[in-house]
Amino acid sequence: MPPCKHRALHLDVSPHAAEAGFARPSLAKRKAATTPSGRATGSTAEHARLESLFPGPLVLPDDGLAIDPKEPPQSLRSWATEKMRNPVTRRRKTIYVVPAPEIPQSPAFCPMLHKWKVPSVLPAPLKGGCDAPRADHVRDYLEAFYHPLPVKTLPGRAQFVPWTEGKSKPSPSQPPQYIGLQLGDGVTRITTRPCPDEVYPRQLSLNDVLDAAIEALPDDAYAMVVLTDHDLYEDDDDDFCCGRAYGSSRVAVVSSARYHPLLDEATGIDREHMWPFSHCDAYVQRLCKDAGGSTSGPTNRRKLTSPDPTSLGPEQPMQRVIQDGLAAPKPTDSHTGLWLSRMVRTVSHEVGHCVCLAHCSYYACVMQGTAGIAEDLRQPPYLCLVCEAKLARAVRDIGEADEVRWLVERYSLLVGFCAVWGRVSMFAAYRCWLQQRIAVLKGTLPVVD
Repeated sequence: MPPCKHRALHLDVSPHAAEAGFARPSLAKRKAATTPSGRATGSTAEHARLESLFPGPLVLPDDGLAIDPKEPPQSLRSWATEKMRNPVTRRRKTIYVVPAPEIPQSPAFCPMLHKWKVPSVLPAPLKGGCDAPRADHVRDYLEAFYHPLPVKTLPGRAQFVPWTEGKSKPSPSQPPQYIGLQLGDGVTRITTRPCPDEVYPRQLSLNDVLDAAIEALPDDAYAMVVLTDHDLYEDDDDDFCCGRAYGSSRVAVVSSARYHPLLDEATGIDREHMWPFSHCDAYVQRLCKDAGGSTSGPTNRRKLTSPDPTSLGPEQPMQRVIQDGLAAPKPTDSHTGLWLSRMVRTVSHEVGHCVCLAHCSYYACVMQGTAGIAEDLRQPPYLCLVCEAKLARAVRDIGEADEVRWLVERYSLLVGFCAVWGRVSMFAAYRCWLQQRIAVLKGTLPVVD
């Protein structure tokens, strides 16, 4: 089958949204959600023009908003009055990143835990063929995303250790129900279980990992995120969970396991339609049709006039994003950059919960909730206009800059990060999106009516 050219884009909710009972907030309500007063004054025309770089949530079959269409959105005013919100202070402002815990050399323990990190469903020749994202790359991304908050690697060593309390030594035929996580000065018991869908041999309890993070949280930490290469679960009903945050406790954990690029074929991931290509109209219509629903209804589509990105005018911002993503060279050496692009999106989302950002339903946004890996990879890496306004008010007292200047500085740092990883389609497209957003803020690029 020839590759999809994504000639028409779908920039609002899908036809399935109405069938699922999801009603997107109106333009006036979306504008009001960005204001401290919660009211939209004056014309909405300017806000509508800004939305050319902020499509609506797709709400495709089995997406989070299709399953729970009545989840209330969080406006800027709601965020500002949230009693559980933790303020950034001059003393407590640092975001800490904990690298994936090390596995100490031990005749039985070390090989067993390394085996738990390797997907069971991969053919033997592929099992060692991809490097997981590095913690320093994740840290660098967070430093740009949450500018100007300092982002540091947690000092000391994080490592898994045997948990021997009342238990015999583990064996391949009888893996341990518990292991220990040494983080800071303490060791926390981590529950393990067999992986229900058998994608990995065994999983770790994310709630236990978060308990360890709470105990090790430094005094100057605003938030801390623990990275892990092992698969996670939250409760008995879960097959798996990629990440979770205890927002009020300012801790999060994110696993790279399910984002492994070599799992894509086995798990049915459509790489052609990850963000930004998830806004391909043909793709949206196909998923709605395959689910047995309607392919008609309110739409916001734009037709690409030419596959040549140089011919696309400034009135077509999302088409430019698509074209830059398509133009990114295909990596031939490894999938490390692709894996990183997935990981940083989820890490920034989970840390966002520590900033008291709730799940978003105003726009396609990195703070959207997700019901599965396929939906996760369809979502953008950026904050929408509403969530961006919340973050600005959370961190600007530290930077002492006006909001436009802060946005341009933040976007410029993200552009620099994306440039380093420009061979990855998501980062190439994100860089284009950021550059257009900077131009809009500087007043040099008109946005479409």
